[in-house]
Amino acid sequence: MHILNSQQTAAALPYKALVPAIALAAKQLYDGQINAPERMVVEIDKASVLLCMPAIGADISVTKLITVHANNSHHQLPAIQGEVVVFETGTGRRLALLDGPVVSARRTAAVTLLGIQTLLPRKPETALLIGTGVQAAAHADALAEYFGVRTFWIAARDTAKTQAFCDALRQRYPQVSVHPIAADTLDNALPLTDVVIALTTSRSAVIPKHISADTLAVGVGAFKPDMVEFPAELLHERTIIVDYLAGAKHEAGDLLQAKIDWSAVVELPQVLRQRSLQTDTLPVFKTVGHAAWDLAAARVAMTSLTF
Repeated sequence: MHILNSQQTAAALPYKALVPAIALAAKQLYDGQINAPERMVVEIDKASVLLCMPAIGADISVTKLITVHANNSHHQLPAIQGEVVVFETGTGRRLALLDGPVVSARRTAAVTLLGIQTLLPRKPETALLIGTGVQAAAHADALAEYFGVRTFWIAARDTAKTQAFCDALRQRYPQVSVHPIAADTLDNALPLTDVVIALTTSRSAVIPKHISADTLAVGVGAFKPDMVEFPAELLHERTIIVDYLAGAKHEAGDLLQAKIDWSAVVELPQVLRQRSLQTDTLPVFKTVGHAAWDLAAARVAMTSLTF
């Protein structure tokens, strides 16, 4: 069995291969060709949980085990730790052990890339990221590497963290133009951009109510019923696309609190098939994640390994 550390896992998951792998897995999940139950959440303590996410494909299968310890900063340890076990479906033979947080970060960013590629009728050149955490960094890398985005605005409440994030992004991509912006100014000073991506755990809307009709808004960070990134007004104005409908119905706090009409929500695989939406304005895209995306990442990683 191959055991990959975080750097090796990242190297085995290039976005140019991840995006089409996610698209294939989305279609297979929609068609019932991937068996992936809802993730199991087991409480460890009031601030900690164990997450178990299996997905069975015809070729290979995965189980992702993740622990989230919200107070780990006191121990100088990351809040999220875990691994993805990859095995041969037909025999159960263990093939690889991948770094769980890296798989999560990169496959989540790849889902966003697929959404942008599918829903935005042009290649994005500019992006506004709301948030400065691990997912924001992964999305900045993904946008720069996959689409060649060269202009970023970074918005967050903490000015120092926002500036540090911008400095780090410029260091990784010297050709990129990066601009910090205060999160509380977005409603009145939203820059004109191709995409707005929220990557927070906010309990109140962080995406502005009024964005341009040709700007694609993506919500990634809110993954619990009490979390909100989209304003209700925007959700009721636009067509809503989700990566996984069943998960969104009990995890997407934005949609739940806005009391949206679930019968009008469209899953991404449906759009992948028809390739167009009959709307005057761009939709909004909400992702909640799924074990099938981990399976897609494992498939990509396996192509780089020799057995």
